[in-house]
Amino acid sequence: MDFEEDETHVAIAEAIRSLCAKFDDDYWASCEAEHRFPWDFYQLIAQGGWLGIAIPEQYGGGGRGISEAAIVLKEVAASGAGMNGCSAVHLTIFGLNPVVRFGNERLKSEFLPRAAAGDLHVAFGVTEPDAGTDTSRIATRAEPDGRGGYIVRGRKIWTTKALESQVVLLLVRTGGEGFKGLSLLLADLDPRYVDIRPIPKMGRNAVASCEVAYDDLPVEGWRLVGKEGEGWKYLLHGLNPERILLSAESIGIGEAALRRAVSYAKEREVFGRPIGANQAIAHPLAQAHVQLRAAWQLSRYAAWLYDHGRDCGEAANSAKFAAAEAGFFAADRAVQALGGMGYATEYHVERYFREARLQRIVPVSQEMTLNYVAQQVLGLPRSY
Repeated sequence: MDFEEDETHVAIAEAIRSLCAKFDDDYWASCEAEHRFPWDFYQLIAQGGWLGIAIPEQYGGGGRGISEAAIVLKEVAASGAGMNGCSAVHLTIFGLNPVVRFGNERLKSEFLPRAAAGDLHVAFGVTEPDAGTDTSRIATRAEPDGRGGYIVRGRKIWTTKALESQVVLLLVRTGGEGFKGLSLLLADLDPRYVDIRPIPKMGRNAVASCEVAYDDLPVEGWRLVGKEGEGWKYLLHGLNPERILLSAESIGIGEAALRRAVSYAKEREVFGRPIGANQAIAHPLAQAHVQLRAAWQLSRYAAWLYDHGRDCGEAANSAKFAAAEAGFFAADRAVQALGGMGYATEYHVERYFREARLQRIVPVSQEMTLNYVAQQVLGLPRSY
């Protein structure tokens, strides 16, 4: 393997760091406290062309791969933006991948250029109150309208960015039970037929997660992604790259927390010396560094496999697990190193802690990730 640094990757990381430097921790803390979408940040990311980094060039994007998108999101998270910054742009950067891969030409030409330019916000509607991890139980239905289109009725939860988005990539039931009855629609979030309510939650409040009710929402037939009944297959195609990108975000959060903790450990003096001289402080921070570096190498490897058309299921799931654990460990030890100040909002590590904890739940729990490895890699019997 060639471990020489890619000049393009270095340039991307430096450019994102420079852009993110305009938004300090206090900016992100205020967005969080006020439940305010980070529009200034979003606009700069859009103006720089970063939103379309993984969208094909023919539709106004950068034509890059998951490797480059992961670098962007890692640097955004590491700047102190955390999940608020990443969630503001993640769904535009990669949420339309099923459209890129399986959409008809009208869908692509209509929506991809707008997404790449930052003029189109995209939400993702999959999870339901009675269909979380068990996607096969999705009940939101799209019935034929008699004119080649659909009428959608149902309810989704945890739809990120629904308040800001014009369209939603919606997983609906068009057939019978199970996975084969599911289809994907790129539908408008038309307020005449859609009711959106933010879900109060522990963190990442600059970007709301919402409950969305669909009451006879009309969707034109050309808004169907690919073929009817193939929606679950299309989503599966995007699960591995999504895990890779979320791995990068976890690592970025961990790096931000570690940076804060190291700085504090060098400056804070107790009993006549910096607390960083104590191994009880130094060793956990060193361990956090090692774990973050290891997780990043695994994430980069998974991204390389995906971008080169190789099987990356094991690597992507392993990276997701390792990165979520590493990010949370770093944030947890940062709070511990700062002691009481780690619990205070002034030093921001409590915000990193809450966001790093989220990464052990989404987009799928650590336990389900281990189920994949146990069954698909180790060949153990299925447990559910």
